Amino acid sequence: MADEALFLLLHNEMVSGVYKSAEHGEVENGRCITKLENMGFRVGQGLIERFTKDTARFKDELDIMKFICKDFWTTVFKKQIDNLRTNHQGIYVLQDNKFRLLTQMSAGKQYLEHASKYLAFTCGLIRGGLSNLGIKSIVTAEVSSMPAF
Repeated sequence: MADEALFLLLHNEMVSGVYKSAEHGEVENGRCITKLENMGFRVGQGLIERFTKDTARFKDELDIMKFICKDFWTTVFKKQIDNLRTNHQGIYVLQDNKFRLLTQMSAGKQYLEHASKYLAFTCGLIRGGLSNLGIKSIVTAEVSSMPAF
């Protein structure tokens, strides 16, 4: 539990630090999100290398996505993805109803606009992991309502 609290605090400080450094240079929001995603990308690459070193090769893309949803997500966020959907044409939707990096924020609608900056690192994390497994991807996040405890 202590490591989870440290991860949440580190993530919040990382987002805050990127946005504070941008305030001095008056950089737009998109650059900050890109910077956070690139940080996540590198971390995702490293984590996948560690997590898969003793794992058998994956048969197909769906096996890789199942690994991301079960093992990778569980190791990073201490729970499995709630729902994995696919159209069997290369589009996957991963749904986490109680995403830990957003549950600390208030559930009010005014905070929905700030959710993207707290999701950018995670999008990069997934994209980096998939990249290291040989899948080129575009990872986006969508929040329709803030998760509750």
